[in-house]
Amino acid sequence: MNIRLIYITKQDYERLSDLVNNSIGVVTRDKDNYKELINELNRAVIIEDPKDIPPDVVTMNSRFILIDVDTKEEKEYTLVFPNDANSEEGKISILAPIGIAVLGYKAGSSIEWQVPAGKRRIKIKEILYQPEASGDYHL
Repeated sequence: MNIRLIYITKQDYERLSDLVNNSIGVVTRDKDNYKELINELNRAVIIEDPKDIPPDVVTMNSRFILIDVDTKEEKEYTLVFPNDANSEEGKISILAPIGIAVLGYKAGSSIEWQVPAGKRRIKIKEILYQPEASGDYHL
């Protein structure tokens, strides 16, 4: 299997590591998702200066369009921390399987990911908003 690199800002890496570390010992239904997130963080290329992350990479608080490869359905999402998740507003948690799947990937990337209903094949069509590209380093 060809493993592609994913890119994460140092700030996102630290905040996501804290999220994972704070979950240790806590009984949660997201236990497997935390493990997947750890796996993704462990293989990520950490970008020290947020100005240096490519503008077409999904970072935390990015807004993007996903295409379901099988159904051709397009949806707009924003990748958020768990407390900000709201499915009606298209805000998906970093702990959701699809949230973990897209973190660090570039527009144009196709991804296969295991979700509760089976394997999904998605493609990141485009990044509509990335905080770092817009100079919003505080998000």
